[in-house]
Amino acid sequence: MSINVSFHAVSEDQPGEKWQAIFNRSWPGYRAWYLRSGAVGRPSYLESRRAIREHMPELVPTWERLVGLAGGGDVEARFLSLWCPPPYIAGCAQAVWIDPAGTQEPVLLRNYDFAPALLEGDWMATRWTDPRNRVLAMGDCLWGALDGVNEAGLSASLSFGGRTVTGAGFGIPLVLRYVLEVAHSTAEAIALLQRVPVHMSYSVTLLDRSADWATVFVAPDRATEVTRHKAVTNFQHAVEWPEHARATHSPQRLAALQQQIDQRAPLQALADALLRAPLYQSSWLRGYGTLYSALYRPLSGQATLLWPGDSWAQSVTTFEEGQRKVVYPAYT
Repeated sequence: MSINVSFHAVSEDQPGEKWQAIFNRSWPGYRAWYLRSGAVGRPSYLESRRAIREHMPELVPTWERLVGLAGGGDVEARFLSLWCPPPYIAGCAQAVWIDPAGTQEPVLLRNYDFAPALLEGDWMATRWTDPRNRVLAMGDCLWGALDGVNEAGLSASLSFGGRTVTGAGFGIPLVLRYVLEVAHSTAEAIALLQRVPVHMSYSVTLLDRSADWATVFVAPDRATEVTRHKAVTNFQHAVEWPEHARATHSPQRLAALQQQIDQRAPLQALADALLRAPLYQSSWLRGYGTLYSALYRPLSGQATLLWPGDSWAQSVTTFEEGQRKVVYPAYT
């Protein structure tokens, strides 16, 4: 049985009718997820507002506008703060490619592995925080980001860190949104990640236009760690959740990715590797299927989504709205 997923490129400088349409389409599912353990199990409105004001003040005006567009309700406001949301787990892989010959610009590559039914698929170009800094990002949790690049020349992506520990902090998609909205370089992004609390373990890979890069391990119970890992999948240093690692083939995927890096493979070879096993996963029914690959070039502001036999290129300066329908061949 195949499954169809639509990806939409949406351009809207400030939150408006287009974002509102996305909210109306996705809110019933998110509301059910957010309240699955009851409304009292989630932080209050005051706690949520206090958290975003304290840790991400630059996002407050946008958060307030989004809450208004969402109808101004208590649950909507609490959800959109993404302060201590329910746990969520995914796969993903990411890597930094630096041209061994020094002739091509550096590239951040990633695979996004998740359940097709839970993918928003909205590739958004916005100027929510700074009119001079357009952000092109794949959306999640209605205004969070899974990966993206900004006009200042910073790209970023995330992958699950392979641990079940939860704590007081923000859902990582909003943290990545914050990084892309506010930071102009890898160094600035690292500084943000070192002070913003997260509610689960994630690995964030950063690459800026000057080819400065890092992979940052964030967690609710450990100090933020800045590493020089050029490739990462779903564990940090060592596997701590063996069942998840086996199910997602995380060590095998990292070995395949690292081999490309160690062999100083050309960019095309690395991009091709993302689209074949073991990096490309077909476990969509179990929530670990590869939904897209992405290449981000922060120097030129270019972004490309890849699927087997198809691609979609955009840039922060020439972003065009459109749609792509992707057919995943079969559930396995």
